[in-house]
Amino acid sequence: MTTVLKLNGLSKHFGPVIANDDVSLTLNKGEVLALLGENGAGKTTLMNMLFGHYLPDSGSIEVADEAGVLQPLPLGHPQVALAAGVGMVHQHFTLAENISALDNITLGAEPLFALRRNRRVAQRKVEEIIAQSGLTAPLDTPVGRLSVGERQRVEILKALYRQARILVLDEPTAVLTPQEADTLFENIRMMTAEGLSVIFISHKLREVLAFSDRIAVLRHGRKVGEMATSEADEKSIARLMVGADTPELASAAMAPGEPVLALSGVSVTGRSKRDTLSDVDLTVHAHEILGIAGVSGNGQSGLANVISGLTRPEQGLIKVNGAEIGAPSPSAMVQAGVGRIPEDRHHEGIVGAMSVAENMIIERLDDADVQSRGLLRREAIAENAERLAQAYDVRGPGVEAPARLLSGGNIQKLILARVFDRSPNLILANQPTRGLDMGAAAEVGRRLLEARERGAGVVLISEDLDEILGLADRIVVIRDGELHEAPSRDREQIGLMMAGEPA
Repeated sequence: MTTVLKLNGLSKHFGPVIANDDVSLTLNKGEVLALLGENGAGKTTLMNMLFGHYLPDSGSIEVADEAGVLQPLPLGHPQVALAAGVGMVHQHFTLAENISALDNITLGAEPLFALRRNRRVAQRKVEEIIAQSGLTAPLDTPVGRLSVGERQRVEILKALYRQARILVLDEPTAVLTPQEADTLFENIRMMTAEGLSVIFISHKLREVLAFSDRIAVLRHGRKVGEMATSEADEKSIARLMVGADTPELASAAMAPGEPVLALSGVSVTGRSKRDTLSDVDLTVHAHEILGIAGVSGNGQSGLANVISGLTRPEQGLIKVNGAEIGAPSPSAMVQAGVGRIPEDRHHEGIVGAMSVAENMIIERLDDADVQSRGLLRREAIAENAERLAQAYDVRGPGVEAPARLLSGGNIQKLILARVFDRSPNLILANQPTRGLDMGAAAEVGRRLLEARERGAGVVLISEDLDEILGLADRIVVIRDGELHEAPSRDREQIGLMMAGEPA
Protein backbone atom coordinates (compact mmCIF):
# COMPACT_ATOMS: atom_id res chain seq x y z
CA MET A 1 0.00 0.00 0.00
CA THR A 2 1.47 3.37 -1.08
CA THR A 3 1.62 6.12 1.54
CA VAL A 4 0.74 9.54 0.06
CA LEU A 5 0.77 11.65 3.22
CA LYS A 6 2.67 11.60 6.52
CA LEU A 7 2.14 14.00 9.41
CA ASN A 8 5.12 13.63 11.73
CA GLY A 9 4.79 14.80 15.35
CA LEU A 10 2.84 17.99 14.64
CA SER A 11 2.31 20.31 17.61
CA LYS A 12 0.59 23.70 17.81
CA HIS A 13 0.03 26.03 20.77
CA PHE A 14 -2.10 29.17 20.95
CA GLY A 15 -0.70 30.85 24.03
CA PRO A 16 -1.24 28.44 26.93
CA VAL A 17 -3.76 26.37 24.93
CA ILE A 18 -2.42 23.14 23.39
CA ALA A 19 -4.32 22.63 20.13
CA ASN A 20 -2.22 19.70 18.86
CA ASP A 21 0.36 17.72 20.77
CA ASP A 22 2.78 15.47 18.84
CA VAL A 23 0.19 14.17 16.35
CA SER A 24 1.33 11.71 13.68
CA LEU A 25 -0.89 10.32 10.91
CA THR A 26 -0.49 8.53 7.60
CA LEU A 27 -2.82 8.38 4.61
CA ASN A 28 -2.59 5.76 1.89
CA LYS A 29 -3.39 5.99 -1.79
CA GLY A 30 -7.07 5.32 -2.52
CA GLU A 31 -7.96 5.35 1.19
CA VAL A 32 -10.71 7.18 3.11
CA LEU A 33 -9.44 8.10 6.58
CA ALA A 34 -12.07 9.37 9.04
CA LEU A 35 -10.70 11.95 11.47
CA LEU A 36 -12.89 12.17 14.58
CA GLY A 37 -12.93 14.02 17.87
CA GLU A 38 -15.06 16.27 20.03
CA ASN A 39 -15.14 20.06 19.71
CA GLY A 40 -11.71 21.40 20.57
CA ALA A 41 -10.01 18.05 19.97
CA GLY A 42 -7.70 19.64 17.38
CA LYS A 43 -9.09 18.30 14.08
CA THR A 44 -9.42 21.67 12.35
CA THR A 45 -6.05 22.93 13.60
CA LEU A 46 -4.36 19.77 12.30
CA MET A 47 -5.93 20.15 8.85
CA ASN A 48 -5.11 23.87 8.77
CA MET A 49 -1.45 22.98 9.34
CA LEU A 50 -1.63 20.47 6.47
CA PHE A 51 -3.20 23.08 4.20
CA GLY A 52 -0.70 25.77 5.16
CA HIS A 53 -3.04 28.10 7.06
CA TYR A 54 -1.15 27.50 10.33
CA LEU A 55 2.56 27.04 10.91
CA PRO A 56 3.28 24.18 13.35
CA ASP A 57 5.45 24.79 16.41
CA SER A 58 7.16 21.47 15.71
CA GLY A 59 6.88 18.49 13.39
CA SER A 60 6.93 17.97 9.65
CA ILE A 61 4.68 16.95 6.74
CA GLU A 62 5.52 14.77 3.75
CA VAL A 63 3.40 14.50 0.61
CA ALA A 64 3.95 12.06 -2.26
CA ASP A 65 4.81 13.58 -5.61
CA GLU A 66 3.31 12.37 -8.89
CA ALA A 67 5.84 9.52 -8.96
CA GLY A 68 4.66 8.39 -5.49
CA VAL A 69 7.82 9.47 -3.67
CA LEU A 70 7.31 11.26 -0.32
CA GLN A 71 8.70 14.78 -0.35
CA PRO A 72 8.92 17.32 2.52
CA LEU A 73 6.12 19.90 2.32
CA PRO A 74 7.22 23.47 3.04
CA LEU A 75 4.98 24.59 5.92
CA GLY A 76 2.74 27.62 6.24
CA HIS A 77 2.03 28.17 2.53
CA PRO A 78 -1.45 27.27 1.17
CA GLN A 79 -0.34 27.73 -2.45
CA VAL A 80 2.46 25.23 -1.90
CA ALA A 81 -0.02 22.73 -0.42
CA LEU A 82 -2.32 23.21 -3.43
CA ALA A 83 0.59 22.72 -5.82
CA ALA A 84 1.49 19.51 -3.96
CA GLY A 85 -1.99 18.13 -4.62
CA VAL A 86 -3.73 18.88 -1.30
CA GLY A 87 -7.32 20.13 -1.60
CA MET A 88 -9.70 21.12 1.20
CA VAL A 89 -13.48 21.46 1.09
CA HIS A 90 -14.75 23.39 4.09
CA GLN A 91 -18.08 22.79 5.81
CA HIS A 92 -19.25 26.30 4.91
CA PHE A 93 -19.11 26.79 1.15
CA THR A 94 -16.74 29.42 -0.24
CA LEU A 95 -18.52 30.10 -3.53
CA ALA A 96 -19.50 33.31 -5.32
CA GLU A 97 -23.26 33.04 -5.79
CA ASN A 98 -23.54 35.60 -8.60
CA ILE A 99 -21.31 33.76 -11.08
CA SER A 100 -21.66 30.39 -12.77
CA ALA A 101 -20.56 27.05 -11.40
CA LEU A 102 -17.88 26.86 -14.11
CA ASP A 103 -16.47 30.26 -13.17
CA ASN A 104 -16.40 29.27 -9.50
CA ILE A 105 -14.50 26.07 -10.33
CA THR A 106 -11.85 27.87 -12.40
CA LEU A 107 -11.70 31.08 -10.34
CA GLY A 108 -8.18 31.60 -9.03
CA ALA A 109 -6.78 28.62 -10.91
CA GLU A 110 -6.34 30.45 -14.22
CA PRO A 111 -5.11 33.97 -15.01
CA LEU A 112 -8.20 36.14 -15.63
CA PHE A 113 -7.36 37.14 -19.21
CA ALA A 114 -6.18 33.66 -20.12
CA LEU A 115 -9.45 32.25 -18.79
CA ARG A 116 -11.46 34.58 -21.04
CA ARG A 117 -9.49 33.38 -24.04
CA ASN A 118 -9.56 29.70 -23.07
CA ARG A 119 -13.01 29.30 -21.52
CA ARG A 120 -13.86 26.40 -23.85
CA VAL A 121 -10.63 24.64 -22.88
CA ALA A 122 -11.45 25.09 -19.20
CA GLN A 123 -14.98 23.81 -19.70
CA ARG A 124 -13.71 20.69 -21.51
CA LYS A 125 -11.32 20.02 -18.64
CA VAL A 126 -14.13 20.34 -16.09
CA GLU A 127 -16.39 18.10 -18.16
CA GLU A 128 -13.65 15.45 -18.22
CA ILE A 129 -13.42 15.63 -14.41
CA ILE A 130 -17.22 15.29 -14.16
CA ALA A 131 -17.14 12.22 -16.40
CA GLN A 132 -14.38 10.62 -14.31
CA SER A 133 -15.85 11.50 -10.91
CA GLY A 134 -19.61 11.34 -11.49
CA LEU A 135 -19.96 14.73 -9.74
CA THR A 136 -22.56 16.35 -11.98
CA ALA A 137 -23.28 20.09 -11.82
CA PRO A 138 -24.96 22.59 -14.21
CA LEU A 139 -21.87 24.52 -15.21
CA ASP A 140 -23.59 27.55 -16.77
CA THR A 141 -26.00 28.14 -13.87
CA PRO A 142 -25.23 30.83 -11.25
CA VAL A 143 -24.30 29.16 -7.97
CA GLY A 144 -27.03 31.13 -6.18
CA ARG A 145 -29.62 29.06 -8.06
CA LEU A 146 -28.06 25.67 -7.25
CA SER A 147 -29.26 23.25 -4.59
CA VAL A 148 -27.12 22.59 -1.52
CA GLY A 149 -26.04 19.22 -2.94
CA GLU A 150 -25.01 20.81 -6.24
CA ARG A 151 -22.97 23.45 -4.41
CA GLN A 152 -21.19 20.70 -2.48
CA ARG A 153 -20.25 19.04 -5.77
CA VAL A 154 -19.00 22.35 -7.18
CA GLU A 155 -16.71 22.74 -4.17
CA ILE A 156 -15.22 19.28 -4.75
CA LEU A 157 -14.89 19.88 -8.51
CA LYS A 158 -13.03 23.09 -7.69
CA ALA A 159 -10.45 21.07 -5.71
CA LEU A 160 -10.18 18.39 -8.41
CA TYR A 161 -9.70 21.07 -11.09
CA ARG A 162 -6.59 22.06 -9.18
CA GLN A 163 -5.44 18.41 -9.53
CA ALA A 164 -5.91 17.47 -5.88
CA ARG A 165 -4.66 13.97 -5.08
CA ILE A 166 -5.44 14.34 -1.37
CA LEU A 167 -8.88 15.72 -0.51
CA VAL A 168 -9.91 16.92 2.96
CA LEU A 169 -13.70 16.97 3.49
CA ASP A 170 -14.90 18.83 6.59
CA GLU A 171 -18.44 17.69 7.57
CA PRO A 172 -19.36 17.12 3.90
CA THR A 173 -22.91 15.89 4.60
CA ALA A 174 -23.91 18.42 7.29
CA VAL A 175 -26.62 20.01 5.08
CA LEU A 176 -27.34 17.17 2.65
CA THR A 177 -30.35 14.87 2.47
CA PRO A 178 -29.63 11.17 3.05
CA GLN A 179 -29.96 10.54 -0.69
CA GLU A 180 -27.53 13.37 -1.53
CA ALA A 181 -25.09 12.03 1.06
CA ASP A 182 -25.28 8.51 -0.39
CA THR A 183 -24.68 9.88 -3.91
CA LEU A 184 -21.71 11.90 -2.67
CA PHE A 185 -20.18 8.80 -1.07
CA GLU A 186 -20.69 6.78 -4.26
CA ASN A 187 -18.95 9.49 -6.28
CA ILE A 188 -16.03 9.66 -3.88
CA ARG A 189 -15.67 5.87 -3.95
CA MET A 190 -15.38 6.12 -7.74
CA MET A 191 -12.55 8.60 -7.29
CA THR A 192 -10.71 6.65 -4.59
CA ALA A 193 -10.80 3.64 -6.90
CA GLU A 194 -8.82 5.81 -9.33
CA GLY A 195 -6.27 6.75 -6.67
CA LEU A 196 -7.72 9.80 -4.85
CA SER A 197 -7.06 9.77 -1.09
CA VAL A 198 -9.57 11.34 1.32
CA ILE A 199 -9.53 12.63 4.90
CA PHE A 200 -13.13 12.76 6.08
CA ILE A 201 -14.11 14.82 9.17
CA SER A 202 -17.58 14.07 10.48
CA HIS A 203 -19.63 13.72 13.66
CA LYS A 204 -22.10 11.29 12.04
CA LEU A 205 -20.80 7.94 13.21
CA ARG A 206 -23.24 5.99 11.06
CA GLU A 207 -21.72 7.55 7.94
CA VAL A 208 -18.18 7.11 9.22
CA LEU A 209 -18.75 3.38 9.69
CA ALA A 210 -20.33 3.04 6.25
CA PHE A 211 -17.89 5.20 4.29
CA SER A 212 -14.36 5.11 5.72
CA ASP A 213 -11.58 2.53 5.58
CA ARG A 214 -9.74 3.62 8.71
CA ILE A 215 -10.49 5.82 11.72
CA ALA A 216 -8.21 8.11 13.75
CA VAL A 217 -9.47 9.79 16.91
CA LEU A 218 -8.17 12.97 18.57
CA ARG A 219 -8.89 14.00 22.15
CA HIS A 220 -7.54 17.15 23.80
CA GLY A 221 -5.12 17.66 20.93
CA ARG A 222 -3.56 14.18 21.02
CA LYS A 223 -4.18 11.11 18.88
CA VAL A 224 -5.72 8.61 21.29
CA GLY A 225 -6.65 5.80 18.92
CA GLU A 226 -6.57 4.42 15.41
CA MET A 227 -8.39 1.40 14.01
CA ALA A 228 -9.66 -0.23 10.85
CA THR A 229 -13.30 0.71 10.33
CA SER A 230 -14.18 -2.97 9.97
CA GLU A 231 -13.14 -3.44 13.62
CA ALA A 232 -15.06 -0.44 15.00
CA ASP A 233 -18.60 0.28 16.19
CA GLU A 234 -20.33 3.41 17.46
CA LYS A 235 -19.73 2.62 21.13
CA SER A 236 -16.00 1.99 20.74
CA ILE A 237 -15.56 5.19 18.72
CA ALA A 238 -17.57 7.26 21.19
CA ARG A 239 -15.55 5.86 24.08
CA LEU A 240 -12.32 7.00 22.42
CA MET A 241 -13.73 10.43 21.60
CA VAL A 242 -14.98 11.32 25.08
CA GLY A 243 -12.87 9.00 27.25
CA ALA A 244 -15.93 7.26 28.68
CA ASP A 245 -19.17 5.61 27.62
CA THR A 246 -21.83 8.12 26.53
CA PRO A 247 -25.30 7.68 28.02
CA GLU A 248 -28.00 6.48 25.65
CA LEU A 249 -31.03 8.75 25.38
CA ALA A 250 -34.26 6.96 26.13
CA SER A 251 -37.75 8.14 26.97
CA ALA A 252 -41.02 6.27 27.17
CA ALA A 253 -43.77 7.17 24.71
CA MET A 254 -46.24 9.69 26.14
CA ALA A 255 -49.79 10.62 25.21
CA PRO A 256 -49.91 14.17 23.78
CA GLY A 257 -51.61 16.75 25.96
CA GLU A 258 -53.37 20.01 25.15
CA PRO A 259 -52.02 22.20 22.33
CA VAL A 260 -49.33 24.60 23.51
CA LEU A 261 -48.72 26.14 20.08
CA ALA A 262 -51.07 26.54 17.12
CA LEU A 263 -50.20 28.32 13.87
CA SER A 264 -53.12 28.75 11.45
CA GLY A 265 -52.56 29.97 7.88
CA VAL A 266 -49.34 31.77 8.77
CA SER A 267 -47.53 33.38 5.84
CA VAL A 268 -44.38 35.49 5.76
CA THR A 269 -42.70 37.07 2.75
CA GLY A 270 -39.11 37.12 3.86
CA ARG A 271 -36.05 38.80 2.41
CA SER A 272 -34.97 35.40 1.10
CA LYS A 273 -36.23 31.86 0.69
CA ARG A 274 -34.90 30.91 4.11
CA ASP A 275 -37.21 33.45 5.80
CA THR A 276 -40.37 32.76 3.76
CA LEU A 277 -43.43 30.80 4.94
CA SER A 278 -46.50 29.91 2.89
CA ASP A 279 -49.88 29.24 4.60
CA VAL A 280 -48.41 27.23 7.46
CA ASP A 281 -50.63 25.22 9.81
CA LEU A 282 -48.84 23.70 12.80
CA THR A 283 -49.91 22.32 16.17
CA VAL A 284 -47.61 21.25 18.99
CA HIS A 285 -48.95 19.51 22.10
CA ALA A 286 -47.79 19.21 25.67
CA HIS A 287 -45.63 16.08 26.21
CA GLU A 288 -44.56 16.20 22.56
CA ILE A 289 -41.34 16.87 20.65
CA LEU A 290 -42.19 17.91 17.11
CA GLY A 291 -39.22 17.55 14.75
CA ILE A 292 -38.89 19.94 11.79
CA ALA A 293 -36.66 18.25 9.19
CA GLY A 294 -35.41 19.95 6.06
CA VAL A 295 -32.48 21.00 3.93
CA SER A 296 -30.97 24.30 5.07
CA GLY A 297 -32.64 27.42 3.69
CA ASN A 298 -36.17 26.09 3.16
CA GLY A 299 -37.98 28.33 5.64
CA GLN A 300 -36.60 27.12 8.97
CA SER A 301 -35.43 30.64 9.86
CA GLY A 302 -38.82 32.10 9.01
CA LEU A 303 -40.62 29.55 11.17
CA ALA A 304 -38.24 30.08 14.09
CA ASN A 305 -38.61 33.87 13.82
CA VAL A 306 -42.40 33.61 13.97
CA ILE A 307 -42.40 31.29 17.01
CA SER A 308 -39.82 33.43 18.85
CA GLY A 309 -41.68 36.67 18.06
CA LEU A 310 -38.99 38.22 15.89
CA THR A 311 -41.27 38.30 12.83
CA ARG A 312 -44.92 39.31 12.73
CA PRO A 313 -46.78 37.25 10.09
CA GLU A 314 -48.49 39.06 7.24
CA GLN A 315 -51.47 36.76 7.69
CA GLY A 316 -52.54 33.96 9.97
CA LEU A 317 -53.06 33.39 13.70
CA ILE A 318 -50.67 32.37 16.49
CA LYS A 319 -51.92 30.80 19.71
CA VAL A 320 -49.78 29.85 22.70
CA ASN A 321 -51.44 27.78 25.43
CA GLY A 322 -54.80 28.48 23.81
CA ALA A 323 -54.47 32.28 23.90
CA GLU A 324 -54.07 34.28 20.70
CA ILE A 325 -50.90 36.38 20.45
CA GLY A 326 -52.31 39.48 18.81
CA ALA A 327 -49.07 41.44 18.55
CA PRO A 328 -46.18 38.93 18.43
CA SER A 329 -42.86 40.17 19.80
CA PRO A 330 -39.98 38.53 21.66
CA SER A 331 -41.20 39.88 25.01
CA ALA A 332 -44.79 38.79 24.29
CA MET A 333 -43.67 35.25 23.48
CA VAL A 334 -41.47 35.03 26.59
CA GLN A 335 -44.36 36.27 28.75
CA ALA A 336 -46.61 33.67 27.11
CA GLY A 337 -44.29 30.91 28.30
CA VAL A 338 -42.02 30.34 25.29
CA GLY A 339 -38.39 29.36 25.87
CA ARG A 340 -36.10 30.11 22.96
CA ILE A 341 -32.87 28.32 21.98
CA PRO A 342 -31.75 30.31 18.91
CA GLU A 343 -29.87 29.03 15.88
CA ASP A 344 -27.03 31.55 16.21
CA ARG A 345 -26.01 31.31 19.84
CA HIS A 346 -23.32 33.99 19.58
CA HIS A 347 -25.33 36.76 17.90
CA GLU A 348 -28.90 35.93 18.97
CA GLY A 349 -28.42 33.98 22.20
CA ILE A 350 -26.27 36.30 24.32
CA VAL A 351 -25.10 39.88 24.69
CA GLY A 352 -21.37 39.26 24.61
CA ALA A 353 -20.33 42.40 26.50
CA MET A 354 -22.67 41.62 29.40
CA SER A 355 -21.64 39.22 32.14
CA VAL A 356 -22.57 35.56 32.29
CA ALA A 357 -24.76 36.36 35.32
CA GLU A 358 -26.59 39.14 33.47
CA ASN A 359 -27.17 36.93 30.45
CA MET A 360 -28.74 34.32 32.76
CA ILE A 361 -31.56 36.73 33.70
CA ILE A 362 -31.79 38.89 30.58
CA GLU A 363 -35.29 37.62 29.69
CA ARG A 364 -36.82 38.21 33.14
CA LEU A 365 -35.66 41.66 34.17
CA ASP A 366 -39.12 42.49 35.56
CA ASP A 367 -39.08 39.62 38.08
CA ALA A 368 -39.07 40.67 41.73
CA ASP A 369 -36.15 38.39 42.55
CA VAL A 370 -34.04 40.15 39.90
CA GLN A 371 -34.88 43.82 40.49
CA SER A 372 -36.45 46.04 43.10
CA ARG A 373 -37.91 49.45 42.19
CA GLY A 374 -35.98 49.42 38.93
CA LEU A 375 -32.63 48.55 40.49
CA LEU A 376 -30.97 45.23 39.80
CA ARG A 377 -30.40 42.96 42.79
CA ARG A 378 -26.76 42.18 42.03
CA GLU A 379 -26.20 39.72 44.85
CA ALA A 380 -29.31 37.70 43.95
CA ILE A 381 -28.32 37.73 40.27
CA ALA A 382 -24.83 36.42 41.12
CA GLU A 383 -26.25 33.69 43.37
CA ASN A 384 -28.68 32.65 40.62
CA ALA A 385 -25.83 32.48 38.11
CA GLU A 386 -23.63 30.38 40.41
CA ARG A 387 -26.51 27.95 40.96
CA LEU A 388 -27.24 27.58 37.24
CA ALA A 389 -23.56 27.39 36.27
CA GLN A 390 -23.12 24.46 38.64
CA ALA A 391 -26.36 22.73 37.59
CA TYR A 392 -25.63 23.04 33.86
CA ASP A 393 -21.83 22.75 34.02
CA VAL A 394 -21.20 26.20 32.50
CA ARG A 395 -17.42 26.52 32.55
CA GLY A 396 -15.46 29.73 32.08
CA PRO A 397 -13.59 32.52 33.85
CA GLY A 398 -16.52 33.17 36.24
CA VAL A 399 -20.10 34.42 36.25
CA GLU A 400 -19.01 38.07 36.36
CA ALA A 401 -16.87 37.68 33.22
CA PRO A 402 -18.23 38.82 29.83
CA ALA A 403 -20.24 36.06 28.15
CA ARG A 404 -18.21 36.47 24.95
CA LEU A 405 -15.27 34.80 26.71
CA LEU A 406 -17.13 31.48 26.93
CA SER A 407 -16.63 28.73 24.35
CA GLY A 408 -19.47 27.93 21.96
CA GLY A 409 -20.45 24.85 23.96
CA ASN A 410 -20.55 26.80 27.22
CA ILE A 411 -22.59 29.59 25.64
CA GLN A 412 -25.11 26.92 24.64
CA LYS A 413 -25.16 25.62 28.23
CA LEU A 414 -25.80 29.18 29.45
CA ILE A 415 -28.78 29.48 27.08
CA LEU A 416 -30.11 26.07 28.16
CA ALA A 417 -29.85 27.08 31.81
CA ARG A 418 -31.73 30.34 31.15
CA VAL A 419 -34.48 28.55 29.23
CA PHE A 420 -35.05 25.43 31.31
CA ASP A 421 -34.83 27.17 34.68
CA ARG A 422 -38.09 28.99 33.83
CA SER A 423 -39.90 25.69 33.03
CA PRO A 424 -41.50 27.07 29.85
CA ASN A 425 -44.62 25.44 28.38
CA LEU A 426 -43.21 25.69 24.84
CA ILE A 427 -39.56 25.37 23.83
CA LEU A 428 -38.19 26.40 20.45
CA ALA A 429 -34.95 24.47 19.95
CA ASN A 430 -33.41 25.72 16.69
CA GLN A 431 -30.32 23.67 15.71
CA PRO A 432 -29.65 23.10 19.44
CA THR A 433 -26.64 20.78 19.01
CA ARG A 434 -24.98 22.34 15.97
CA GLY A 435 -21.24 22.54 16.59
CA LEU A 436 -21.47 20.72 19.91
CA ASP A 437 -19.41 17.68 20.77
CA MET A 438 -20.96 14.31 21.51
CA GLY A 439 -21.19 14.77 25.27
CA ALA A 440 -22.71 18.25 25.09
CA ALA A 441 -25.17 17.14 22.39
CA ALA A 442 -26.31 14.22 24.55
CA GLU A 443 -26.90 16.62 27.45
CA VAL A 444 -29.07 18.87 25.24
CA GLY A 445 -31.12 15.85 24.18
CA ARG A 446 -31.54 14.76 27.78
CA ARG A 447 -32.78 18.20 28.81
CA LEU A 448 -35.30 18.31 25.96
CA LEU A 449 -36.65 14.88 26.91
CA GLU A 450 -36.94 15.98 30.55
CA ALA A 451 -38.91 19.06 29.49
CA ARG A 452 -41.23 16.89 27.39
CA GLU A 453 -41.83 14.56 30.34
CA ARG A 454 -42.57 17.57 32.56
CA GLY A 455 -45.31 18.62 30.16
CA ALA A 456 -43.68 21.09 27.78
CA GLY A 457 -44.11 21.01 24.03
CA VAL A 458 -40.89 21.22 22.00
CA VAL A 459 -40.34 22.42 18.44
CA LEU A 460 -37.03 20.86 17.38
CA ILE A 461 -35.65 22.39 14.18
CA SER A 462 -32.59 20.50 12.97
CA GLU A 463 -30.74 19.72 9.76
CA ASP A 464 -29.38 16.56 11.42
CA LEU A 465 -31.87 13.85 10.54
CA ASP A 466 -30.30 11.49 13.08
CA GLU A 467 -31.10 14.00 15.82
CA ILE A 468 -34.70 14.35 14.61
CA LEU A 469 -35.22 10.58 14.44
CA GLY A 470 -33.64 10.12 17.87
CA LEU A 471 -35.71 12.70 19.75
CA ALA A 472 -38.93 13.59 17.92
CA ASP A 473 -42.32 12.02 18.62
CA ARG A 474 -43.68 13.39 15.35
CA ILE A 475 -41.84 14.65 12.26
CA VAL A 476 -42.78 17.38 9.78
CA VAL A 477 -40.71 18.21 6.69
CA ILE A 478 -40.25 21.84 5.66
CA ARG A 479 -39.70 22.50 1.96
CA ASP A 480 -39.92 25.87 0.19
CA GLY A 481 -41.64 27.40 3.21
CA GLU A 482 -44.36 24.74 3.37
CA LEU A 483 -44.86 22.00 5.97
CA HIS A 484 -45.65 18.37 5.14
CA GLU A 485 -46.35 15.70 7.75
CA ALA A 486 -43.98 12.73 7.40
CA PRO A 487 -46.10 9.58 6.96
CA SER A 488 -43.48 7.40 8.65
CA ARG A 489 -40.09 7.50 10.37
CA ASP A 490 -38.37 5.88 7.39
CA ARG A 491 -35.08 7.69 6.73
CA GLU A 492 -35.21 7.26 2.96
CA GLN A 493 -38.79 8.44 2.73
CA ILE A 494 -38.09 11.55 4.80
CA GLY A 495 -34.99 12.24 2.72
CA LEU A 496 -37.03 12.14 -0.47
CA MET A 497 -39.52 14.58 1.04
CA MET A 498 -36.67 16.92 2.05
CA ALA A 499 -35.44 16.85 -1.55
CA GLY A 500 -38.94 17.67 -2.86
CA GLU A 501 -39.49 14.29 -4.50
CA PRO A 502 -42.50 11.97 -3.99
CA ALA A 503 -41.94 9.88 -0.88
